[in-house]
Amino acid sequence: MSGGFTEEFLTKISMEVFAFAEAAFEEAEISVLITDDAEIRTLNSQYRQKDYATDVLSFPMAEYPLNDGGMLGDIVISLDTAKKQAEENEIPLVREFSFLYIHGLLHLLGFDHETSEEDEKEMFDMQEEILRKLIKNGLVL
Repeated sequence: MSGGFTEEFLTKISMEVFAFAEAAFEEAEISVLITDDAEIRTLNSQYRQKDYATDVLSFPMAEYPLNDGGMLGDIVISLDTAKKQAEENEIPLVREFSFLYIHGLLHLLGFDHETSEEDEKEMFDMQEEILRKLIKNGLVL
């Protein structure tokens, strides 16, 4: 997997997100594409009519909640943008990548920060709390 982010690593993060969000299933399939700014810009333009590179995109494949074993959706992360944001914030790339993956996964679970200020606060607070737990447990440094 690109950037050294393994399936095992993503699975551990996913399980923390599912537990925190009280997801009603134990298994789900998630497609993850780690790409560059050019490709994510194309996808952002095609699917969101926003002609610029972004850090993460999420594409739910089913209405949440879903039954065990279903396809939850796709997450696309620009490694270029993740690296830039990590450098700007003076944090390790693995931390920024984890934050973006958590963000994308919360979108697949039905959370949306673009609907209201309350929803934005709820989603970003969840992201931070999940990331802090992952850091405390030594998964993300």
